[in-house]
Amino acid sequence: MMPYLPLGTLYAAAFLKSKNYEVELFDSMLEDSEENIFFHLQKFKPKYLVIYDDDFNYLTKMCLERMRLAAFKMSEIGKKFGCIVIIHSSDSADNIEKYIENKVDYVIFGEGEDTLLEAIEFLEKKSTKKLNEIDGIAFKENNIIVKNQKRKVKINIDDFPFPLREIANLNLYKEQWIKKYKYFSMNIVTTRGCPFHCNWCAKPIYGQVYNSRSPKNVVEEIKFLKEKYEPNHIWFCDDIFGLKPNWVQEFSEIIEKENAKIPFKCLSRADLLLKNNTIDALHKSGCDSVWIGAESGSQKILDAMEKGITVEQIYEATKKLKEKKIKVGFFLQFGYLGETKNDIEKTFEMVKNCMPNEIGVSVSYPLPNTKFYDIVKEEMQTQKNWFDSQDLAMMFHGTYETRYYRHLHKLIHKKFRVWKGVQNFVSFRNALSMIYHFVTIPNAVRKLNKFGQKK
Repeated sequence: MMPYLPLGTLYAAAFLKSKNYEVELFDSMLEDSEENIFFHLQKFKPKYLVIYDDDFNYLTKMCLERMRLAAFKMSEIGKKFGCIVIIHSSDSADNIEKYIENKVDYVIFGEGEDTLLEAIEFLEKKSTKKLNEIDGIAFKENNIIVKNQKRKVKINIDDFPFPLREIANLNLYKEQWIKKYKYFSMNIVTTRGCPFHCNWCAKPIYGQVYNSRSPKNVVEEIKFLKEKYEPNHIWFCDDIFGLKPNWVQEFSEIIEKENAKIPFKCLSRADLLLKNNTIDALHKSGCDSVWIGAESGSQKILDAMEKGITVEQIYEATKKLKEKKIKVGFFLQFGYLGETKNDIEKTFEMVKNCMPNEIGVSVSYPLPNTKFYDIVKEEMQTQKNWFDSQDLAMMFHGTYETRYYRHLHKLIHKKFRVWKGVQNFVSFRNALSMIYHFVTIPNAVRKLNKFGQKK
């Protein structure tokens, strides 16, 4: 119930429109079924169906089975309408053959806008380039799948036009937000890529490259949104917000000068937050919430993941953020190779001691072309992808089996709600919820111990 526009898709639409192509959007975010694309194709009769993942939503990098099946179904419907089907997604980049076997004509891999434009220009006979000269595209020719060389990413990403939000149903998004939360949040992205080396993190689109928009360009977009759509809140959906040295500091000065400040949440790293006066600059620029990739309270596990942070930095960053009245969210990950009950207890202890405002819990999930995947691929089960983001299946032989981690997910949320309830006793309803979770914890612990006895 936190719907955000598919920015990656809308960037591609804006780019094509800037080159004088007509574009329309089927926004599956708000649809009951992917099969509803039938009515959009019937209405607009497009020549091309471009299935374009939102590269800036981390769920797309998880290559979920549900999303793959939806893409296959839309491709199938598109072909029935006589469309040329082009796809750009993390999963299709890793599984080109599967997608071409399922009605896709062209697969775009890597940064997509320029490749998409060159492909359309080739198909429209507006280009002197041959198909095999277009970087970043794969296709079938003479019964053989051809994968051209990868395209170099664009360095100056200020050159891209702002996402084409006007082709989305903004009113429906706003209604959903107001109904559920009494405010309206919109998303912006300021960067592309991530330079860090967490060995479980997939980077199928941008690789190890990191490029940033200028603070001035970002503030211009915020002003545009503020004037046209009047959001009450912004989510900066970057992998890491403000990584470039002094970026946040410059941003805070410009946004204040331009009177464009809107409360926002972002993602960061504990070590980066402690550099210079970053937390002060975030506070000054309107930040009200920061999510940290904490992952584990065990330094042994953080080191095994090659996170490049320390448990002490997580504690210190959380403390300093709270001093500035900035809410804190922790991403937590259980089930990494070598994790023991003692490591799990350290994570519980970290959550209890730091008391973030929110937690997001997952289990280690091997994705293709990561070091973690290469380590465990010989132990991979038959199932290679989660069906949806709540699947939490163990895809390899970890310390415990799937049901243990699914139950662990429930237990840490129960304990977190009790700890949070004790600290923030605000209503009768809050008290009832806390009591319920408190009395059900012993049984949850017994079940967990039972599931953890043997694999």
